[in-house]
Amino acid sequence: MENKAVGFALCGSFCTFSKVLPEIEKLTLSGYDVFPIMSHAAFTTDTRFGKAEDFISKIENICNKKVISTIYEAEPIGPKKLLDALIIAPCTGNTIAKLACGICDTSVTMAAKAHLRNARPLIIAVSTNDGLGMNMKNIGTLSAVKNIFFVPYGQDDCRGKPNSLVADMTKIPETLESALSKSQIQPVLV
Repeated sequence: MENKAVGFALCGSFCTFSKVLPEIEKLTLSGYDVFPIMSHAAFTTDTRFGKAEDFISKIENICNKKVISTIYEAEPIGPKKLLDALIIAPCTGNTIAKLACGICDTSVTMAAKAHLRNARPLIIAVSTNDGLGMNMKNIGTLSAVKNIFFVPYGQDDCRGKPNSLVADMTKIPETLESALSKSQIQPVLV
């Protein structure tokens, strides 16, 4: 998929960053031109999973581009038709809820809104502790929206966190290829 421009947006599900970074690298090695985007939380928060500046440095080195981290920087994605596809991985319950309600108040939600205006694929890799709770209705809403596709997901800890859902991040490249053909990879639930 050489010459395809793909946005890769990360939200603040920090525990999945270690699973997402190798997928960004796979995409760049496959010939995709990857534009990194990070939410404010992902861009500024140090956690037990690592320092924000270290993740930023790794992502910028992989993509050979500066991270888009503000609404102002993300807005031109739509009018300039910068991307062939946009991936949000990890996509938190907070971001899923905002997308389902049309709220655009972060770099990631602005990137998604701007991108969708061009009727191009938006790929969501769920990572939320309330996917089978309060956020199930939002996942359902987005599942019915044209040009939105989901990376296959399932429960990650059905006993300890029975409402938690996480995408199989290794399926991001395959989901992207399918979405570029306007097709949802199956099965969605794993």
